[in-house]
Amino acid sequence: MDSETQQAFKDSAKDLISRGVPARRRTLMLTGDGAVDRVVWRQMAEAGWTSVLISEDDGGLGLGLAEVVAIAEEAGVAALPEPFIASAIHVGVVLSAARESAMAQELMRELIAGDLIAGVAWQDEPGQLEPIDGTRLHYQRSAEGVVLEGERHFVTPVAGVDGWLVLASGEAGPALIWIRADVPGITANGAPGVGGVPAGSLSLNRIRVASEQVLLFGEAAVAAVACANDVARIAQGAELVGVARAALTTTIDYMNTRVQFGKPIGSFQALQHRLVDAYIQVELAAAAVRDATHVDLDSIRQRAAAASRAKARCAQAALLVTRLAVQLHGAIGYTEEGPIGTYLHRAITLAALLGNESAHRRRYFANQPAMARDAHDEKDRLRQTVFPRDADWEAMSDEAFRQMLRDFFATYYPKELRHAPRRLHWREIGGWYRTLAAQGWIAPAWPKAFGGMALPPDKLIAYIEEQEFYGVGRPPDQGLIMLGPILFRFGTVAQRERFLPKILSGEHVWAQGYSEPNAGSDLASLRTQATLDGDVFIVSGQKTWSTLAQDATHMFMLVRTDNSGKKQHGITFLLVDLKSPGVTVRPIRTIAGDEEFCEVFFDDVRVPVENLVGEIHKGWDIAKQLLGFERIFSGSPKHSQYTLGQVRELAESRGLLADPVWADRYAQAMLDVADLGSAYAGFAEMVKRGDTLPAEVSYLKIWATETHERVAMLLNDMAAESAMQRGAVDAGGKPVHVHMPLYSALAAKIFSGSNEIQRNILAKQVLGLPT
Repeated sequence: MDSETQQAFKDSAKDLISRGVPARRRTLMLTGDGAVDRVVWRQMAEAGWTSVLISEDDGGLGLGLAEVVAIAEEAGVAALPEPFIASAIHVGVVLSAARESAMAQELMRELIAGDLIAGVAWQDEPGQLEPIDGTRLHYQRSAEGVVLEGERHFVTPVAGVDGWLVLASGEAGPALIWIRADVPGITANGAPGVGGVPAGSLSLNRIRVASEQVLLFGEAAVAAVACANDVARIAQGAELVGVARAALTTTIDYMNTRVQFGKPIGSFQALQHRLVDAYIQVELAAAAVRDATHVDLDSIRQRAAAASRAKARCAQAALLVTRLAVQLHGAIGYTEEGPIGTYLHRAITLAALLGNESAHRRRYFANQPAMARDAHDEKDRLRQTVFPRDADWEAMSDEAFRQMLRDFFATYYPKELRHAPRRLHWREIGGWYRTLAAQGWIAPAWPKAFGGMALPPDKLIAYIEEQEFYGVGRPPDQGLIMLGPILFRFGTVAQRERFLPKILSGEHVWAQGYSEPNAGSDLASLRTQATLDGDVFIVSGQKTWSTLAQDATHMFMLVRTDNSGKKQHGITFLLVDLKSPGVTVRPIRTIAGDEEFCEVFFDDVRVPVENLVGEIHKGWDIAKQLLGFERIFSGSPKHSQYTLGQVRELAESRGLLADPVWADRYAQAMLDVADLGSAYAGFAEMVKRGDTLPAEVSYLKIWATETHERVAMLLNDMAAESAMQRGAVDAGGKPVHVHMPLYSALAAKIFSGSNEIQRNILAKQVLGLPT
């Protein structure tokens, strides 16, 4: 959720932009010399846009990346032609780093007032991502200051600016130098930008600069530009999100009104699904930017990884959405008269500036720490042997929290069950369940009032990751992840007191009874009947695809109690003891060779009326909530994280990551999994607050399961001929199970409502496309 300050800047940006005509100014810049309208620039300064990151000590607002992102996204929606990122953010961060310089202080005052429009000139070559002690622009010291000679490329803005902050190399190392645009000997060669962002090159012919114009020397000069570049990339990511959102909204509006073959084209399922995939990309991009706003700018590696992740994902999303928008608008999308060309051009420009998607994918990969599972080497274990049942988890550092989990797993988790290639049965892993229960750690997402850990989203992700890194198996946990949250919301006090403690202790093991033959994704078509007879329901029918029901003691299930009216009406939510007479459980063997699913038959099974959750005939509302919880579980990053770890182990054992093609494919998988983690954390926070999960949770299920499938196929590809063998593949002495992740992903795409059904839900309930 946006903070109040962030929302205030977003609203202010909308208001300021709406008062002008960005399209007209953009046309003037494209057809003219590209100079910025100074009146508009001062209005932006008055709104605080040019001072947002400058400290209060230096006369600025002293705010953070979240406020920059709020402005930048609205700038993207409007395809704003003014160089907000290049001249306010990029320049502002560089000047703040040079704040000990009197000249930098003067320039900051001008920037804050809206009297300065400038750029940063640091780049030598196309594709260059890091500021280095380059070869194309040199300085020599003189009695009065320095003399500059050489060139810089891909500089923006160029026309009508007051000057540039130039990074040069020389005898004393790198130097950051302020050069006014009107100094003799400088030539600025601007070129119209395809997206209204003119860029060009600077040629400096023995330019003489006074000593006070040298703002920084040495590594500090390089560090200032490097930090500013990454901040600008994060802001660019937000602007690209705005571009993508605007293009998507415009396209949806068009598809709701454009009629072909007697129907709005937005009713065609094939087009709906393409729009849903575009929507998913936009949401993932927004999550990547949101994560980046929390990065520690002083940590070079973390900052670089966060900025590159945001830039790569946002560039990919904006280019995908704008290209799709052209296609779905048809011929009008290919003309200047149409609304989409502007967004496509803007996406192309922003995606290229300061490094494109593929370049930042490589940079993200290069800035990742060593393989996470190395943290579980024997030498790194058992720093801690006494573990708290409860603590202020939010206050605990991430490192301390993770180390605590590693030590606990190393101490108590059965080593023979590490990295099991299949779902473990209760007889195998029930002891571990009870160990976690005794520690008070069995329900990391539950509120403390009900016996859970109430982990904040970042710690919940850490908990999941450390389980995967160590190879902790998943016990039968339907009661924890599904029934518990339902009872929090819909259960009576008596039901919570009766069932929740036994879920936590493992005395009750729960299975789900939703799907039936011919009632899978179309769940409302279920036919299992329950007839109220005094103080009991008499239940008859069949459930299928119930995970590990052969291990369960109880089942939560949907039954039909009324056959009149709409099929969603008359559905009731019951809790059933599977030891009741009339219950038969039959395991189903999967293509993986396991008995993971079951069909369960009910023959006049008597269920006490006190096992009714909610109201009779109104179980569909509960069903939708539970499906939301199931989809958020399906959206957990743990499956993809584990498989990605297996990919890394196999790749490293075979030296594949030295091949740029394999490294790039692996880097894309890393980005996909990282974005999945961010999306999951957002929905996990909703669950923690007790919010109703919205229909948008369907996109999490889609992205998680399809990401898992892609990573699983990458593992198969890396295995090469070894993928033919049935058992584990050796990866430098460690077993890697090549096929099980793929089987798991294929199943996950089907259950909880197939991914095709999830796309239908998103198309209608989120995007508002017609039926």
